[in-house]
Amino acid sequence: MNFTRNSEIEQDFQLREQNRHREFAPVWDETLEAVFADVAPYYDIASDVASLGLCSAWRRRFTRAIGVGAGDRVLDVCAGTNGVGIALLARQPDIKVTAIDRSAAMQAEGGRRAKARGFSIESHVDDVHELPFPDDSFDVVTLQFASRHLRVIDVFSEIRRVLRPGGAFYHCDMLKPENPAVRRLYGMYLKGCVAGTAMMFGSGNEARSCRDYFVRAIELFYSEAELTRLLNGIGFHQVTSDSAPGGILAHHRAVKPQAV
Repeated sequence: MNFTRNSEIEQDFQLREQNRHREFAPVWDETLEAVFADVAPYYDIASDVASLGLCSAWRRRFTRAIGVGAGDRVLDVCAGTNGVGIALLARQPDIKVTAIDRSAAMQAEGGRRAKARGFSIESHVDDVHELPFPDDSFDVVTLQFASRHLRVIDVFSEIRRVLRPGGAFYHCDMLKPENPAVRRLYGMYLKGCVAGTAMMFGSGNEARSCRDYFVRAIELFYSEAELTRLLNGIGFHQVTSDSAPGGILAHHRAVKPQAV
């Protein structure tokens, strides 16, 4: 994908994305779908247990920060169990929410949850690296807790394409802390909590086998400041962010420029 900024940013991030893909492609292509099919029924509660409630708190904080208005078209990328879409519909019932995720099991669970609340969310099970929507289709795009499992340059570029000019992209994920000491402590905690949570919930072999991957995915991901640079480099503007203590998690807001 093409960057709209300087070549230094392009070269830096392209190289890092190549390294991430080289190391993680076997897991992304062959394992994660089975992992999410296994954990779909208890994914949200397991995330809260593993994060000591931080994921739930930041889900609420993230969705409260998403600006939606009457009739807005919202795309939730890597929608999982539709937590974001359900929260937005509860606040603004007249928006149209479209969800896309590669996991049929996660979307099936999300569909059940939306239906139980009386909400309608259009579901697509597809590859988010090539979004099956026309240019300028959505007023708002969201992506939460999934980017570290993706080729982010490709996905963010696709998100920019399907956003209307002036539309906003809201992103939230676990990130790489900038402080080396925090990174070490964070990695140690992740190794322990991923293994403990898998045992507590009786996860299958695929989920158990990914313990080291989940830690390594953070180590090779981006910090809050780096993600800001990346979004600017792809061609978003008005990029702002808000992070948890230590930079272990942050959410970003980025706007697609108006057409000239």
